[in-house]
Amino acid sequence: MPEMKYVVLLGDGMSDKPVPELSGRTPLMAAHTPNLDRMVRDGVGGWSLNTPKGYYPGSDVANLGVLGYDVTQGYTGRSPLEAAAMGVVLGTHDLALRCNLVTLDEHFGRMVDFSAGHISTTEAAVLVSFLDRELGTEAFRFYPGVSYRHLLVWQGGRDDMKTVPPHDISDQLVHDYLPSGPDAAAIRILMEKSQGILWDHKINRARIADGKKPANSVWLWGQGRKPRLPLFTDLHGKTGGMISAVDLMQGIAAHIGFERFTVPGATGWLDTHYEGKVAACLEGLRRHDLMFVHVEAPDEAGHEGRLDYKIQAIEDFDRRLVGPILAELEKVGNFRVLALPDHPTPVASRTHNSDPVPFALVGEGVLRDGNSVYDESLLTKGTLFFDPGYRLMSAFLGPQPIGRVG
Repeated sequence: MPEMKYVVLLGDGMSDKPVPELSGRTPLMAAHTPNLDRMVRDGVGGWSLNTPKGYYPGSDVANLGVLGYDVTQGYTGRSPLEAAAMGVVLGTHDLALRCNLVTLDEHFGRMVDFSAGHISTTEAAVLVSFLDRELGTEAFRFYPGVSYRHLLVWQGGRDDMKTVPPHDISDQLVHDYLPSGPDAAAIRILMEKSQGILWDHKINRARIADGKKPANSVWLWGQGRKPRLPLFTDLHGKTGGMISAVDLMQGIAAHIGFERFTVPGATGWLDTHYEGKVAACLEGLRRHDLMFVHVEAPDEAGHEGRLDYKIQAIEDFDRRLVGPILAELEKVGNFRVLALPDHPTPVASRTHNSDPVPFALVGEGVLRDGNSVYDESLLTKGTLFFDPGYRLMSAFLGPQPIGRVG
């Protein structure tokens, strides 16, 4: 019998709340997801609570929970994880902050778009390099990332401040959400200065001429220092690989010892290269015990408040990722597959919440439980649940049968 292989398929922010436009159903309930449904029918459906009480339900905290990490131990913030993905080495006294390129209105008073119209990585790299030349000092350095997601490192930075993710304040006035606290003044000054130099940059002039949203400000948030996370092999005794288009997930991979896979054409949006991710997953399983495949599109659609985009993202996840990977694994046998979101991102609120999320689990030693549909109904009908959610990974990887006969 071949060695057991494990795959985690994560649709970021995929779960939701009932919406009137869908007659009280959620996007997961409305979407056509035959492969996720088959996972539940042939295996087990349940729920996990991936965000501990007292923590913001960010993708950093929730995905670490899915990976089996108790974030109450050794976690220091989101941005240091992204720094690792960019190859930025943080010193003991460095503070890392997430640096979004955003679109504010013409008066710089309202958050029009937290992603600057999903600005391309090529355009963004020019703007972030420009910011570093104009505003960078020995204390402050800007580093380009992917699309609208970038990094600021404050050497010797102080972190007694509160910051707010820009995707939490879409279409809202930003004044009450600016960084606050004793150490926030320097960060606010940088944000204001960025507006003065970005608004007339040729990249933004061209974007406006093409009917696109300009990246006319930075938004700084998610501060933290170098984390202390054990390697996945030390925690779970398995090797792993990460497939994701976003720096956060690549940074988590760097810190926990996963191989990081680059898929040409992979993005954090609806146009991501699903087929490339499938191929990379199957290739990675040849040398690793576990592959973690992350898809950002459902989360982005939720932040945009676009119900149509979210349903499309869920259906693409099911048809173009879940289905092909299951089909290939079934040819060789001796596998387990886990599919789930990290957290909900409801289209109505356009931001994350701390609710539990449904999961589907199928494969060797997984006992059928009588459920047949993958959606939020598993939060009440699921026979298997994990609170705290980080315990799910140990059960998923464990040698014992998992689930209960319904």
